[in-house]
Amino acid sequence: MELLLIQSQEHKTLPLAELRAVLTTEKIATEIEVPTTGLVLLKSLKKANFFESYEKLVRRLAYTHEVDELILKTTIQDIEDDFKSIEWNDYISNDFAVRLKRFDKVNIDTTAIERRLGHLILLSNERDSNASNDNDNNKITVNLDNPESFIRVVATENEVFIGIERIKLNKKHFQDMKPHKRPFFYPGSMSPKLARCMVNLSHVKEGQLLLDPFCGTGGILIEGGMIGAKLIGSDIHWKMKNGTSINLDHCNIKDYQAHHIDVRELKLYEKVDAVVTDPPYGISTSTGGEKSGIIFHQFLESISNNMKENALLCIAAPHYLDFDSILNDLDFELLDRHEIKMHKSLTRIISVIGKIN
Repeated sequence: MELLLIQSQEHKTLPLAELRAVLTTEKIATEIEVPTTGLVLLKSLKKANFFESYEKLVRRLAYTHEVDELILKTTIQDIEDDFKSIEWNDYISNDFAVRLKRFDKVNIDTTAIERRLGHLILLSNERDSNASNDNDNNKITVNLDNPESFIRVVATENEVFIGIERIKLNKKHFQDMKPHKRPFFYPGSMSPKLARCMVNLSHVKEGQLLLDPFCGTGGILIEGGMIGAKLIGSDIHWKMKNGTSINLDHCNIKDYQAHHIDVRELKLYEKVDAVVTDPPYGISTSTGGEKSGIIFHQFLESISNNMKENALLCIAAPHYLDFDSILNDLDFELLDRHEIKMHKSLTRIISVIGKIN
């Protein structure tokens, strides 16, 4: 069985890196095919746990817009004939909508094709109803506003993919959790999408312990809590530690600890499975020069002492911080790195770091 993923194209590398991290973390065995940028096929998924894998991807992924069960692959030339061959009563029981998405600047009439394919589904249902002498109970209808069944058609330069959305992503969460919509707000907070992506890059699992030592307003911890991780947050500023608690309580996240402490003094009773953090850039800019390197060096030393041997650290930092030279002096190794252009003078670097055993 196969899944068709429509990914965000707001970043070149993060969506696919996040997907690979989640597949590894959740131990979902599959083959990845990328027909074109922003479109991913997950092939050879086991039928026995297909919907369990589907649910895990939908629950965790941030930079994926849609996940569909693939019904078949075809071409623009053959789409109508192949569409007719599908037993639509196996997929649709009430109302439905057909939506087409184009990639690679394919030049086709989207609205006309959607209407034609929707009509073919209605004709198929009508024939099946007549054959069974049941013209009422099996009647399906088009519902463009809130359909029970959503048929996705994706057209690329060489192929057309037909799928059905079995489990919807909770896109509303990322809108509702924008920093200014939380009870406690402070400027400069990370977007919930990027926070969730960083949590996923850390490979933390449900029930494992996640630490953010610069918890700020709690954005990263919220996203960790949403996938079922146990949480520890700390911050040198009491106001931030308190604000984190307010926001986590607002999200009905219960399994957390919040501490008011300098990260360099942090000594946890239980070592953590993952660290995800976005340090305030002031620690690398306000002190300047050699001192900023010393501060970051001390931070990483402290974090290392609180991490399990196989734990990963996912950290955001500004491009002007010489992070590699600090890592070379410690028992850490760089595993992955992504750049996000914020504005003309700042590029945010997302690094995934592991301890050297």
